Amino acid sequence: MQLSTARKQELFSKHGFSKTKTDTGSPESQIALYTTRINEITEHLKVQKKDFSTQQGLIKLVGQRKRLLSYLQRTNIARYRAILAELDLRK
Repeated sequence: MQLSTARKQELFSKHGFSKTKTDTGSPESQIALYTTRINEITEHLKVQKKDFSTQQGLIKLVGQRKRLLSYLQRTNIARYRAILAELDLRK
């Protein structure tokens, strides 16, 4: 399921330390986008338990988010802790 442009802009402006409203390349923005998609796919998989192709896509998204989080942890620990608290991720 695709996110609408308005929903993406809301996510990008709400999360992270973006310089502008349309800053889509910052790690915080990407992590927020991945988290939203992961939550939607998780809800879908609760209903459709045998949708294995979506399950495989979910695993890939979780891996991408994990790589971005580890990058952020290496480069700026304050921003890493802020995004974990903001998105309520455990680590």
